[in-house]
Amino acid sequence: MSLTKILTAVLFVTSGILFWFLYNGIDSVVENRERIALQEGQLIERFRLIREAEIVFQEQNGRYTANWDSLADFIENGKVPILNRWEEIKQKAYGGEEVILHVDTVKFISAKDRIFKKNYTMNASDDGTFESYLVKVGDKVLKGMKSYVMKTSDRSIEPIFIENGTIESLADFKAGDKVTKGQNLINFWDYQFDTNIDVRKIGEIPYAAGEMIDIFVGKIDKNGLMVDVIEVRDPKPVNPERKESNDLKTRKPLRFGSRFDASTVGNWE
Repeated sequence: MSLTKILTAVLFVTSGILFWFLYNGIDSVVENRERIALQEGQLIERFRLIREAEIVFQEQNGRYTANWDSLADFIENGKVPILNRWEEIKQKAYGGEEVILHVDTVKFISAKDRIFKKNYTMNASDDGTFESYLVKVGDKVLKGMKSYVMKTSDRSIEPIFIENGTIESLADFKAGDKVTKGQNLINFWDYQFDTNIDVRKIGEIPYAAGEMIDIFVGKIDKNGLMVDVIEVRDPKPVNPERKESNDLKTRKPLRFGSRFDASTVGNWE
C-alpha cells in the first residue's frame, strides 16, 4: 500500500473519531440543558404549591410555618372558611355616607381544596337580555367552549370560556331576564396543582429524594408594624450558573419570598 493511501486512511479514521467526539459532546450539552430545564420546572412547580399552601396557612394562623410536617398536616386536615364580604352604605345624620363592611362565614372547605383549586368567574360581558346557559353544573368545560346566550341592543352573543374547568354554580337567570354588564353568571374551577403529589414530601426536592428545600420564616419591622416574612430556596441548584454571588436575582438559586421584605414573589417570575 502506498504512503498516500496509508495517510488517507489514517486521516479518514481520525476525522471519523473527531466527528464522533464532537457529535457526542454537542449531544451531551443539549441533553444536560434539557435535564436542567426539566428539573428546574419541577422545582418551580413545587415552589408554587408551597407558596400557595403557606399563604393559606398564614391566613388561618397569623404566621407562616417552617415545619414541613405542620404544613403537610394543614393541607391534608385543615379547614378554611369561605367568607362573603358585602358593604352597607348608611346616610349620616349630618350628611355624608358611612360604609360598613360585613363579613359572613358561608361555609368551611378543606384546606386542600382551597390550595389546589383555582376559582374562576364568568360575568356578563354587556348589558342585555339573558336567553340561556349552554352548560350545566358539573360540566367539564374547555377553553374556547361557548358558555351562555344573551341579546344585546344590536346582536346575539355567545361568550366563550377562556380557561378549562368544572362548572360549580350558575346564577339564577331565566330567559327574558335583564342582565347588567359585570353581573356574575357562572362560577367554575380547575386544579392548579397535581393532586397526585404526596404532600407528606412537600418539603423535598422533587428530583432528589431525601434532599430538603431550605425554608426560613420570621417577622420584620415594617414602619413600626411587625409583618410575617418567608423565604424558600433551592439549596443545591442543578444549574451551575445559578450562584448567590450573581447580581441578577433571576440568576441566583431558585427561590420565592425574602427574609427582608414582605414578599412572596419568585425569582423565576
